Amino acid sequence: MGKRHIPTTILLIALALVWTLGAVSTVAASEITDDLKGTIDNVLKIVTDESLKERKVERRARIRETIDKRFNYEQMVMRSLAKNWDERTPEEKAKFTDLFRRLLENSYASKIESYRDEKIEYVDEAVKGDYAMVKTKIQRKDASIDVDYKLIKENGEWRVYDFIIERVSMIRNYRSQFSKIILKESYQGLVAKLESKIKELELNDKSNADSL
Repeated sequence: MGKRHIPTTILLIALALVWTLGAVSTVAASEITDDLKGTIDNVLKIVTDESLKERKVERRARIRETIDKRFNYEQMVMRSLAKNWDERTPEEKAKFTDLFRRLLENSYASKIESYRDEKIEYVDEAVKGDYAMVKTKIQRKDASIDVDYKLIKENGEWRVYDFIIERVSMIRNYRSQFSKIILKESYQGLVAKLESKIKELELNDKSNADSL
């Protein structure tokens, strides 16, 4: 009760904005924050590379490759599906993880490529065992947006498994939506909806590319 709810589309727009920003300061540099900043900086270099401006397919592939190294999609899916994750077969888990990755990529990739000269400040970092949180603040001309990255350490690497944008968790948002669809329809119904949404996003993206 009384909790703020931000639609998934708003979360994705904010998420896209995060990956297109340049850092202005870091309060306490560490390997975790530095690695995260490095990923954002690399995406920024790709987006602003003039040699890739007319090579959209290659630019998109490089962006995805860079981001994929920092995202832990399996953790995102496991937490988004919650108890429904344990009920899935290995094949279903692999398929849903791929669908989730494609959903995120196609939802914000085009927004990432629309670079705007905003700024991001790294304000704090907290580590507890194999979990960490890096707090950032997006500085805009008319306002600021708090974005916290939640990371998990697996196989010696710190990778992002959730974003908290203006106190709203992306994973909790998806978990709520997924649970409702599964309860109302079925797991297969959820998969069908994701496939339909991804197809729609990919067709729109292709249409935009063809019109360049």
